[in-house]
Amino acid sequence: MAVEGGMKCVKFLVFIFNFLFWICGIALIALGIFVQVNLNKTLVMSNTSSSGAPIVILVVGVIIFFISFFGCCGAWKENYCMVTTFAILLTLIFLVEIAAAIAGYIFKDKVKDALTVGFLADMKKYGADSVATDTINELQNKYNCCGANNYTDWTDVWRNSSVPESCCLHNGTKPAPNCNVNPTPMTINTEGCAEKVEAWLHKHIVIVAAVALGVAFFEILGIIFACCLMRGIRKGYEVM
Repeated sequence: MAVEGGMKCVKFLVFIFNFLFWICGIALIALGIFVQVNLNKTLVMSNTSSSGAPIVILVVGVIIFFISFFGCCGAWKENYCMVTTFAILLTLIFLVEIAAAIAGYIFKDKVKDALTVGFLADMKKYGADSVATDTINELQNKYNCCGANNYTDWTDVWRNSSVPESCCLHNGTKPAPNCNVNPTPMTINTEGCAEKVEAWLHKHIVIVAAVALGVAFFEILGIIFACCLMRGIRKGYEVM
């Protein structure tokens, strides 16, 4: 028996919201790929925790993308089992997102420490590992930084007074010859890369938070309307 009256409206609302979930899933997938690509361009992922956030965003996006299938089909066909599956899965995703948000808030002050440890470990591979060498050079050029904490970190690695040429001041032009030998604040960037990358992450976390809040809002509405539709479908079966 098909739902009638107000439940028809709820049915179409669930269908529309699932279409929005589908778009949210695509948005999260795109956001996860964007963050992962940018981090890979700036950091050598030497440990799992460094790349955890973009992977979580990407996985949640893919899951939401497929969960929307159950919601759309269940609402359109008025299938109680599919609508129930959709509501349960969406609730679980919502709870996981809350847990991730809490964990992110708790560990937000440890981001710089993780970046510093990872960068120092990769500095030791400089010159011997082409991937680490190219990535560090790209990072130092992009963020106008030198070393993990500051340029003196290279003294501990190389045991001499020189730094990589990517530390040199360039201001869009070719750096001065031998600027990396016996460096001074007049010839090289002195700020550490960990602090610069942390600032970049904090700047872009606003985008991540805005997308996450938008998705969470639609998830709550989707759960409410799915429960209403489940009730309407069940009543229809009872009447039959």
